Amino acid sequence: MSFPFNAYLLSFVGSLFITLLSMPLWRSWSERTGLVDDPGHRKIHDTPIPLAGGPAVATGILLPLIGGAAIVQFGLLDPSIAAPIEHGFGRRLTQLAALGGGAMAMVVLGWLDDKHAMKPGAKFMGQLLIASLVSLSGIRITLFVDSVLFSHAVTILWILTLINALNFMDNMNGLCAGLGTIAAGSFALAAGAQGQYLVCLLALGSCGALLGFLPYNFPKARSFLGDSGSHLVGYLLAVLAILPHFYTDGGFSTWAVLSPLFILAVPLGDLVWVVLIRWRNGKPFYIGDTNHLSHRLVRKGCSQTTAVLLIWLLASFASAAAFLGFRMI
Repeated sequence: MSFPFNAYLLSFVGSLFITLLSMPLWRSWSERTGLVDDPGHRKIHDTPIPLAGGPAVATGILLPLIGGAAIVQFGLLDPSIAAPIEHGFGRRLTQLAALGGGAMAMVVLGWLDDKHAMKPGAKFMGQLLIASLVSLSGIRITLFVDSVLFSHAVTILWILTLINALNFMDNMNGLCAGLGTIAAGSFALAAGAQGQYLVCLLALGSCGALLGFLPYNFPKARSFLGDSGSHLVGYLLAVLAILPHFYTDGGFSTWAVLSPLFILAVPLGDLVWVVLIRWRNGKPFYIGDTNHLSHRLVRKGCSQTTAVLLIWLLASFASAAAFLGFRMI
């Protein structure tokens, strides 16, 4: 029996509306606590903007997850839905706990950076610690080389890369959140098509929560993701790329393993591009500049809104290519 569509819909819609409804509360909290992005150098806004996106998106993802676990625990679901979910929770309970804990830790780390402007080395050590703990929990890449040490190293590198790639892409209204929405939706479709319902539910929750934030951030920003939000988006996408099992009826699928690289091609490509430019110019890779794809499109004459829409379209095409290749194997 296939997994009920209503459960997928509930995950997506629940996360979307919880984020939408919690945004005013988080915006108010951010303003009261001084968690705002003030106008300044290289910034286009002329009033302080609350950095409420990270906590709101985390709320939209974690509350439905906790609520769903409670509903299953107390037997309030139809047995046809509850049985496969209980099986999934039983198999992945430790990983789910680590996933949720890692998400909260990323939000807190990003919040500390938003609030206190952490030194790059301290922020990197925090990222490294969280990525290491997540890998040790069992959420890790296990392909290509039969070595536990190599598996941990590649997983940690992957998580660190995605966190910083999405952090770099958070340079225009809607850009990071939109790319996260597209990628999470793509991972949901891929997981659902392969019958990996628990991964699909997590991806749909992430997609819904990010989509619920977008009206506050695009085209005119009433709130920013901040480092807390961009860290969370990068972390979620990294984990959603790791969780699925890349097997088909015919066995191991090389294309399916490569599909996350297509889905995440835009942020990964942008990261490689700007790091190479900064290295060539003798600048530290973590020092911001205007060499990102979004900035280059604006210099070519696009408005910021048009540049963001074009990059979303490019990411959608890259994700579609992943699905096309998967269906051809």
